[in-house]
This record gives sequence, structure tokens and C-alpha cells, in this order.
Amino acid sequence: MIIQKTLFPKSLRNRLSQMMGVLILIVMLNHTMVFSQDMNQPNVIIISADDVGYGDVGCYGAKNIQTPNIDRLAYEGRKFTDFHSVSAVCSPSRYALITGEYPFRNQFTRPLFLRDSLVIDTSLTTIADVMKKAGYSTAIIGKWHLGFGKEYPVDWNKKLKPGPLEVGFDYYFGIPVLNSHPPFVYVENHDVVGYDSNDPFEYSKTAETRWFPEKWKYHDIGGAREAHQLYDDRMVGTTLKNKVLDYIAGNKAKPFFLYFAPTNIHHPFTPAPRFIGTSKAGRYGDYMHELDWIVGEIMQELENNGLTEKTILVFTSDNGGMLNLGGQEAYKDGHKINGDLLGFKFESWEGGHRVPFIVRWPQKITPGTISTQLMGNVDLLATMAALVNYKLKQGQAPDSFNMLQAIVGEPKTAIRGHLLINSSKLENVSLRKGDWTYISGQGGGGFGPREEGKSAFGGPKALQFVGQENSDIENGKIIEDAPPAQLYNLSEDLPQSKNLYKEQPEVVKEMENALRLIKNSIQTRE
Repeated sequence: MIIQKTLFPKSLRNRLSQMMGVLILIVMLNHTMVFSQDMNQPNVIIISADDVGYGDVGCYGAKNIQTPNIDRLAYEGRKFTDFHSVSAVCSPSRYALITGEYPFRNQFTRPLFLRDSLVIDTSLTTIADVMKKAGYSTAIIGKWHLGFGKEYPVDWNKKLKPGPLEVGFDYYFGIPVLNSHPPFVYVENHDVVGYDSNDPFEYSKTAETRWFPEKWKYHDIGGAREAHQLYDDRMVGTTLKNKVLDYIAGNKAKPFFLYFAPTNIHHPFTPAPRFIGTSKAGRYGDYMHELDWIVGEIMQELENNGLTEKTILVFTSDNGGMLNLGGQEAYKDGHKINGDLLGFKFESWEGGHRVPFIVRWPQKITPGTISTQLMGNVDLLATMAALVNYKLKQGQAPDSFNMLQAIVGEPKTAIRGHLLINSSKLENVSLRKGDWTYISGQGGGGFGPREEGKSAFGGPKALQFVGQENSDIENGKIIEDAPPAQLYNLSEDLPQSKNLYKEQPEVVKEMENALRLIKNSIQTRE
């Protein structure tokens, strides 16, 4: 714009020039802010699947299951081969991802169920808090599994708070507990979808809903017929996927953070009919095929909305694969759910917690690269804080490491010096340090002796069933003179076939001292 000198006195011309200068500066600053938002505030979607094992994905070695969409993520991004859930159990693992704390801090080792209150202290800084303070919209869609309210048992006829919205999320829709345990309903924000106060929930009654095999035998809560009728096992995956797509399309105008926790592939393995019989690994593989389709639909929705280049997309799992009935059938079909790793969900052996982790961030991550950095899901909070330049204060996310350089760069040395991992038993903890893993008890620390054909199958008998070998185990039992703890060199023995506890006493002593120091440094929550 040109100011004509003949139309205005000199003083007014000077004033207008100053105003125009300020206006131009504001426009430039606004342009810079928008540019900064596009480049430095990417959307983030973390897909944390349920019970997906290290061997369930094609790019990690699966043959009888096809996962072209997840494999494409690895082809276009970075695959990690030494990533772990810091608990081999679902609820504690999710706690770690959201809080940046080891669940070991409050001796949290078990899954939560219908009656359990919220396990997250609402005063903690969560991953959602960090992203919200950086200007992001935040949401969780899918499986929550971390309790509601302050009282035990939960009153399902009241507002379900505190819950996800009280720990930093702006929006929640999903399965309140898990797909094998009641209540079989959807929850949106603080409310059960379809709830009618004239037909309340009632404990110790069986719900009127669509049941499938392997459901928890003690349904434990009935009533609320309309809410229960809205829940169809075969449509859960599709319903959650549609909510994710709606969220992406509805929030594309500003940065968003989405934690998506699908119920796939937790038993009872109920994919939509179109996926039944599509794999060579039975219903287990079919359910994995549905999950891969869900991931592909999310990728396509990002593309449709012009968000692919602006979005960090993560795929991982809450723990290793579980040798339930579907898992046992898959093994009989030739599918190794955790690859060659020893053990299963709930256990401190590698199969219980070493899981897939893939990140795609176009123009920031070199496509098709592989990282061997040691990393845990507890590290996602500090990594997100670094991404959005949020400075964590003392005591916030105390067990979380900033792994951003491992994601976008090529660090030559390990960022993490150690990693602590829970099994389902407090006395059976795994400490990873360099190539060494020390396990503080005998066995995997998961299920006790159970027979084939049971959904809760694990431990020595399960190893015998799948043909895995371990020097402490013979004929499905721990041998009498087995050492009191375990030591493995993973660089030489990733399948953990040989316990080196007796052969390496100095390393054992070093690992025991390290574990003692770590435990002493952790202040257990009251």
C-alpha cells in the first residue's frame, strides 16, 4: 500500500506509516507462527494395540499373517528392534505410557477390572497434559483399562469421573475395561453410551448382550439393557476405527494428539465377518488382519485430509502376545506369536514385553531405517515433551527418557543405560543393562502351572507346548537345582535358552547391585 503525500499532512502520514509498519510486522509474525505450527507442531497418533506380539507383524517376521499396512509404516519410517513395554501386563503398561512412571513405583502389577477406581493420581503430569499445554487437542479412543472414580466398587450408574478427562484428555470414547471382561458397553467422556437411569446397572447379574466364547465367566453386572445392546463384539474394531477417522477429520485445523488403543488382538478374537478365514493362523490371525486394516484406514484418512506429512504416526503394543486359546491354535497352525523370543504376556522373559515399535514422520525420519536403541513405552512422555519443547519439572515423568534423537537421528551410543520391566509378580522383575538381562526370580513370573486348552496358559508348561528351550526347565517344570534368579546375554542368546547365573557370578553381582540401587531410588507411592 502506498500513502499519497498530497492527501494527508506530514504528521498524519508519519503516524499512518508507523501503523502500517506494525501491521506488516503482525502479518509476518502470524505467518511465522503458522509456519512454525506446521513444521514444529506435528500431529501425533500413538496406536498402542492390545497383546500384539513381536512375531505378529510381517516386518518382524510373521509369515502366516499378512500386515501390509503396518509393514508400509516401517518401509516409510523407522522400525525398532529393542523396544519394550515396561510391564508385561496390560493396565500397568498403559499406566507407564501415560504417566512416564514405572508401575513398579506403586507396586502396580495386575490388570484392573470392573470395580476398580482410577489408578492414576490426577496430580501427576501425564502425556496428555504435556501436549495440551503445548496447544494440542488431546483424545483417547479405545481401551482405557485404568479405572474410574475414587471409590471401590465403581458405581456405573453415576458419572465416571475422575477418568481420562481428569488426566489431560479433552475427549474419550471407548471400551472402559477390556473386551473379555464386563461391562460390555461404550463410554464417551464421563457417560455410558445409551445409559437409561430407569434401567440401572446391577452388580452380580448377567447382562443381555452378544456373548462369544472365552468371555469372562463371571459377567458380574447386568441391567442397562439398552447400553449393553449397543455393544456388538464383531463391530468393536470398526466402531473404534470410525471414531478415530471422525476425530482426525474434525481436528485437522490445529495440532492434535491422539492415543488410540484398539482392542485387537486381545481375546476373544472377534473380527468383523469380512476378516474371518482370511489368515493362515486361525481366528488369531484374522483378528490381526482386521487390526492391519484399521491401521490402513487411519493412514488413508490422514492422506485424505492432507495430514500425512504433518503427522507422527506410531504403532506399538501394550505387551507381548498371550498364549490364550487363540494363541494356542495359532501355534498349531505354525504361527509364532512372539517370534523366537522366550515366553508370553505376563512374563519377564523377552516374549512378555519386547514388542513392535514403528514410527513414521515424513521428511524427518529416513524411510526404511532400523534402530537397535533400547527403549520403553515409558519413554514416550519425555519424548513428546522434547518434541513440543515442554520442560519437565523435577519429579515429573521420573522414569521417562527423551528418545527423540533415536527416532529422528542416528545416535552412536545408547541413550538409556538400563530399563526396568515388571512381570505380573513383584518378586520377578527384569533389569536390562547393555547386552545383559537379569531376572530376579525363577521362571517367567506369569501364570502358574496350567494345562493346554486353558486361556490362562503360560510358564514352563507353555514353553514345552511351543517347543521353546530353557536350561532351567525340563518336561514343563523348573528343575530342582535351578538358580534362584536368571542372567542372559541377549547379544549372544536372544531366545534366552541358557541361564548364565552360575557361570557369570561377577555379572550377577553387578546386576543385583544395580537393581538394588534402582529400587532404593524409587519412592513407592502410598
